[in-house]
Amino acid sequence: LIVKKDGKLAITSTPNQDNPLMTHIAKVQGTPVLGLDVWEHAYYLKHQNKRPDYISAFWNVVNWEKVSALYEEALKK
Repeated sequence: LIVKKDGKLAITSTPNQDNPLMTHIAKVQGTPVLGLDVWEHAYYLKHQNKRPDYISAFWNVVNWEKVSALYEEALKK
């Protein structure tokens, strides 16, 4: 989840190790406020090949206060 230069939120994805801050690589650029790594290396040890279980568990650990603070900070840019 990113905040674009116009202040709007956008859901985007990037390949490999790329991120929305890479102005010459990312198709959609902006300031990241929440990220979810869905490559197998991120979840395999705990969830094996059960990506949906990993994604469900992810929502239980999101620090929404931090996400909100990052959003507010991104709007100031």
